[in-house]
Amino acid sequence: MPHLKSAYKNLRKSRRKAALNLEVKDKLKKALKGAVTPKTLPKVTKAIDKAAKRGIISENRAARLKSRLSKGTK
Repeated sequence: MPHLKSAYKNLRKSRRKAALNLEVKDKLKKALKGAVTPKTLPKVTKAIDKAAKRGIISENRAARLKSRLSKGTK
């Protein structure tokens, strides 16, 4: 355990952020597992964009995923 008060605060903060990142990551995985149709494409792209915004996946990977998904749904 941390000794300093600020270190303890940072530990709490990092645990909270890790839990939120795990939620976003799980939503992304679930969105990518399902069948992507033109109707579900906006939800999937939203999950990809949220993950990229939080830094869970890179911006380039997000763009690549969205491009591949949109190609397959036409």
